[in-house]
Amino acid sequence: MGELKDQSRIPNHVGIIMDGNGRWAQARGLPRVAGHRAGAETLKKILPHIKKCGVQYLTLFAFSLENWNRPEKEVSELMGLLRRYLKSETSDLHKNGARVKVIGDRTLLDKDIVEQIESLEETTKDNTEITVIFAISYGARDEILKATQKIAKKCAEQGIDPSDITMDMFDNNLMTADIPDPDLIIRTSGELRISNFLLWQSAYAEYYFSEKLWPDFSEEEFNEALSSFGNRDRRFGGLLKQT
Repeated sequence: MGELKDQSRIPNHVGIIMDGNGRWAQARGLPRVAGHRAGAETLKKILPHIKKCGVQYLTLFAFSLENWNRPEKEVSELMGLLRRYLKSETSDLHKNGARVKVIGDRTLLDKDIVEQIESLEETTKDNTEITVIFAISYGARDEILKATQKIAKKCAEQGIDPSDITMDMFDNNLMTADIPDPDLIIRTSGELRISNFLLWQSAYAEYYFSEKLWPDFSEEEFNEALSSFGNRDRRFGGLLKQT
């Protein structure tokens, strides 16, 4: 792992696009669901390390709106895996001091999954060690559209002038209203795209693209991402201060 210029430069909020489960399974002659199970195990193993590193917010792209278009059998298997994960990991997440939030379109999820999500959020709502946000049935364009619709409705009902709409108002109508913008976005599997993930929020995020398929992603690879982030100069459109 490379040396950080400043060891205190740990990102406050990290987002991870967990990609490559299917390819991991296919490379081993296994059904795709085996890759998704392996990916869930990777997440279970790496979460305590991420918390230990000092990350305060972690957003995980677990299931996109576009994933609903996958074969019905695979979607069913993914939903079954989600059920089992929510049931089995609630206790560990709570013990680790994680506050859990879920963003995405819950109307597309089965009632029992929504109830599990609501129970997990309620159980962990007062935890303060780390906030873990699962993006499930989520798409950033859909999120932006819904925020726009909510603001338009307020303009119509409350007489708000469109010129009075501010960045803060838009932020407050997103699914991530009480969550700071991500500092670092990690994508696994060697793909160089962001796949409709936190488009508004990641305007000034740093990106780290890993060749590792998600089931093979390790603590060491996460450390490499932190090292890369820590050695970058973040200017947010401005210039570095001259000394």
